[in-house]
Amino acid sequence: MRFLLGGYTADMDGHAEGIGVLRAGEADVASAGGPLAFEGEAATSGGSPSWLTWHPGLDVVYAALEGDGTVQAFRRTGTMSLARLGAPVAVGEAPCHIAVAPDGGSLIASCWGDGRVVRVRLDADGRPGATAAAAAARDPHAEEGPDAWGPAAIGPAGAVDLGARGEEAQGRLLDLAAAARALREAAGEEFAHLVPEYDAPQEVPEPTPAMVAEDGAAVVARASHAHQTLYLPGGIVAATDMGFDLVRFWRAGDGGMRSQPGVVLPRGSGPRHMVWHPSGHLYVMTELSCELFVLAPDASGVWRIVSGTPLGATLAGDSAAEVCLSRDAEFVYAGVRGSNTLAVLRVRGDGSSVTPVALAEAGVRGPRHHTVVRDTLLVAGQQSGEVAALTLDIRTGVPGRVRARTAAPSPTCIVPLRSSRA
Repeated sequence: MRFLLGGYTADMDGHAEGIGVLRAGEADVASAGGPLAFEGEAATSGGSPSWLTWHPGLDVVYAALEGDGTVQAFRRTGTMSLARLGAPVAVGEAPCHIAVAPDGGSLIASCWGDGRVVRVRLDADGRPGATAAAAAARDPHAEEGPDAWGPAAIGPAGAVDLGARGEEAQGRLLDLAAAARALREAAGEEFAHLVPEYDAPQEVPEPTPAMVAEDGAAVVARASHAHQTLYLPGGIVAATDMGFDLVRFWRAGDGGMRSQPGVVLPRGSGPRHMVWHPSGHLYVMTELSCELFVLAPDASGVWRIVSGTPLGATLAGDSAAEVCLSRDAEFVYAGVRGSNTLAVLRVRGDGSSVTPVALAEAGVRGPRHHTVVRDTLLVAGQQSGEVAALTLDIRTGVPGRVRARTAAPSPTCIVPLRSSRA
């Protein structure tokens, strides 16, 4: 069978020339167990097409051109060829993931560079068009406030839906303002200026890349870094913000996307990618702390952390990249860069917990992405410039040694090249 390969081009110090084609095994057999071969480009693009995803009903694939800050659609023109469909659409700085809505009417791009989460409308042919951005994420470890998606968050008479936390924060601000007025009155004209005017508009300084602490040490300011979006059952949309250690949620409706309460992960954990488990749980992998958190909605529909575990005995400086499930959803596979390993975790009970099983050699350097194809795990080694095929033990779930490998230019994403829908 064949796969499309996303990759980094020269603009991001990579060696790819566009969207590549990988053959795994025999081209007409639904198995990846044979030899691997890189078969050239399906389309030249530039701009580093680091993430690829198909339209659910059309022969159209979308590429996040990370280096250009755009999303580009490609239509299939042959067995192994693609052509641009429409013009690239600007979405933000360093878009690194695209998710297409189940109905094919829109897609959402996640931008690592500036934290933007942008919905792009798609026409009947799959061509990208108008864009709408979610409200910028707020750092839950530093402040509280509304988390809205454009005009969909505006209620009757223009009132902004702050949510419970926002209303609580607003109440605290009003209490401070009342107390401040009382203190100024008691202090009299001579000393009233010493009491802060909490009821007056406050100037908020622009964030800077770094600040200096009292001891002279540099303190790097936290910044929003959106990394992935998933469409979940029931019209729920989830998105990770790696910079703010946050998983954001929206509910899709006739009026657009309405913000839902998010889930705050430990400071510095860096949520990167997620995978939906058929048990109804959302598994969130953190890049910086190399952990897996299990999320689920409570009776009121609010998402919460129900469990979490380290990926295994990872090393200092390791960073997790991709996460996926085995075919039977009994195992979770997480790629770990640095030590260049694959963490294997077993799903327990009702899916509400997972436990580490093993750390296996990935067979490549910089395992950026991987995917399960029957009894084979295909791993994209971005740093080593190759794709490796590892056999999975169906009993233990642990990948074995590399069965086959092929050179491939700076691969970052592996997507099946599905049969034509024509």
